[in-house]
Amino acid sequence: MNIILLGPPGAGKGTQARILCETRGMVQLSTGDMLRAAVAAGTEVGQKADAVMKAGGLVSDDIVIGVVDERLDAPDVSGGVIFDGFPRTTPQAKALDGLLADKGMALDAVVNMEVDDAAMVDRIAGRYTCAGCGEGYHDTEKKPAKPGVCDKCGSTEFRRRKDDNAETVAARLKEYHAETAPLIAYYQATGKLKAVDGMADIGAVTKAIAAALDG
Repeated sequence: MNIILLGPPGAGKGTQARILCETRGMVQLSTGDMLRAAVAAGTEVGQKADAVMKAGGLVSDDIVIGVVDERLDAPDVSGGVIFDGFPRTTPQAKALDGLLADKGMALDAVVNMEVDDAAMVDRIAGRYTCAGCGEGYHDTEKKPAKPGVCDKCGSTEFRRRKDDNAETVAARLKEYHAETAPLIAYYQATGKLKAVDGMADIGAVTKAIAAALDG
């Protein structure tokens, strides 16, 4: 099964993608990860991407599609893929349709994790991670059992992303909705769009996604 996970920053796409990988043997394909891997491998597309990024430019749709094209030729995608953070625009969605068709693959579902913007600002602005192991925490929703000490590794050092503040998060959400609204309409027209409540707890979202994919 090949799917797309849609949702703004902080909606929990990464968490749900990891669960799908563990339970269904799928592979998570993140545009950022694929670009970095292509650059590190020195592939033709990777070299083009590297040159653009070093020059401070934005990677074009053609390069992104080229990276996805290369990645879909790897043997580990046979169990199904999860596109995370891609496509972002309708032209990218159309290009992905063509790419999958050329490879004899199909997109089975597009899961849209619907969220409340105001609640998302609070959720993202309150999150931080352990500097030692990367375990995630939150100011109100998930605090360490012992204040100032990571539950997982015992580290006393924590980090907070500079852009995880209310003003920046609100701007990112506004940009996401502007980019994604046409994408939602595009997939709605194909009958592949499945909406789930992204504000529910992790277990409930996992069950809703499973029901959407299996139903």
